[in-house]
Amino acid sequence: MAFKWILGAVGWVLGGYIGGIIGFFIGTAIDGGSNLRIGTGSDGGWTGGGSQGGYSGGGYTGGRRPYTQSEQRNSFLISLLVLSTAVMKADGKTLKSELNFIKDFVRQNFGESAVQDSLTIIKKLLQSNIDIYQACSQIKQYMQISQRLQLFHYLLGIAQADGQVSPEESSMLFTIGGYLGLSEKDIRSIMGMFEPEKDPYKILEIDKSATDEEVRKAYRRLAVKFHPDKVENLGEDVKKAAEEKFKSVQSAYEQIKKERGMK
Repeated sequence: MAFKWILGAVGWVLGGYIGGIIGFFIGTAIDGGSNLRIGTGSDGGWTGGGSQGGYSGGGYTGGRRPYTQSEQRNSFLISLLVLSTAVMKADGKTLKSELNFIKDFVRQNFGESAVQDSLTIIKKLLQSNIDIYQACSQIKQYMQISQRLQLFHYLLGIAQADGQVSPEESSMLFTIGGYLGLSEKDIRSIMGMFEPEKDPYKILEIDKSATDEEVRKAYRRLAVKFHPDKVENLGEDVKKAAEEKFKSVQSAYEQIKKERGMK
């Protein structure tokens, strides 16, 4: 059965706006999938062919229980696929390097069997007009800030896959980041991690005029916000990627301390 890896435990994305836009893509690929209906029912979820409705595998039930790790991981992936198409289309070009970035992420986190399914969804999404605001609003509602920061980090990685971020991609990233509820400082901090010559003050979200105590407070705040443990429920590979972001914060702090002679 196609998309078995998704339907096994997909989580909250099968409700609301995102569920509506991916429902047809998944439903048409399921063997005998004509009895599948994904949309925004009274519980915001989706219904299958059974008399009870809902997700029979212990999945989404109108938000009445916590989501499992698998549900959160798969929801994270679907969110990435949806938003990545907006970044990819921003400059009017779909590059092989961008697709390879996504393929590598899917392969590392979900296995080889999920790669082709993800590319099929990407192809359909690239041909569709996605309401980025609605998609981001749903993600913001269900995804914690640390996960949204990691999602944005991946989106920037996609834009950077060809070695540079075009002005159109940068504009789209700022739009997505704002819709996801990220502050401008958060957005610029993560962007600063991808720059060849990293500005430690930008990464720590402070000005060069900041006092030593303000530097320490900024580091402590970001160390908590960007800590890899906050995304460990999304899988080891996502956590490892978060560790890179965390190390950028640590490195920026150490660089400023050395320049200032701070203890």
